[in-house]
Amino acid sequence: MLHLAKVPGLPARLKKMKVERFLPSAVLLPFVREFLIIESDLDISSKTIPDTSMTMAFRYMGKIMRMDGDETLSLPGIAIAGLRKSVRQFIYTKHTANLLVIFAPGGINAFSRLPAHELFERHIAAENLFPATELNEIMERLAEAANNKRRVDVIQYFLLKYLKNNEPDALINEALHLIRQHGGIIKIRDLVSSLYISQDAFEKRFRATVGSTPKQYASIVRLRRLIAAYPSFTSLTDASYEAGYFDQSHFIKDFRLFTGQTPKDFFRSPEYW
Repeated sequence: MLHLAKVPGLPARLKKMKVERFLPSAVLLPFVREFLIIESDLDISSKTIPDTSMTMAFRYMGKIMRMDGDETLSLPGIAIAGLRKSVRQFIYTKHTANLLVIFAPGGINAFSRLPAHELFERHIAAENLFPATELNEIMERLAEAANNKRRVDVIQYFLLKYLKNNEPDALINEALHLIRQHGGIIKIRDLVSSLYISQDAFEKRFRATVGSTPKQYASIVRLRRLIAAYPSFTSLTDASYEAGYFDQSHFIKDFRLFTGQTPKDFFRSPEYW
């Protein structure tokens, strides 16, 4: 278990949250990266920057809201979030508990026939993909479970029931590997050439499987890598050059969309998930 209060340098308000991580079973491992259970005893605001994984959230206690400009939107008890290119702000009310399924890139396709790109930049209620009666029963079982391990077992049983395709797409997995290997700095035409497929066919297949265009996915990989490696650079300019940006105004524009802040403000006190 990871208790945020023990993480050095973490913003004080996030130290009020407790996060417990669980790995999936061997059968689910190709499709699910991990399970997270996030518990908050206080009202807390948290920021999430774009990631390469889609998520499914089961909020079995409390309430979670998303900020959309000046609006505060209540999220459904069970929601599925697609990939996105921009930051999101969430508010956890007191005594909230949320179980997150963090899918591997493209992993949600093993459980749903909905093309993943239809969820890009969207939060939808899970009942759009799964029977509402079954989802209600799962929420009851999560609330009644004796501990978090049993809660994860409830969700794993649910996912195994809907596992439709246990053969990951080898070509898309190779593309994901190459994008990560190059830190997101790769020309899509070069990527396509190495995979021996037409660009149109590849982009359509990638979007339906992963949930974004290859270029959007590579941008997420590139900026996340820059943020993780930032302390090792002598300057922000060096960091941006290493990430393949040679136009500072372009870099700042992309970074602000990604994090909601300028690079200078973000790295002064990074507060994100």
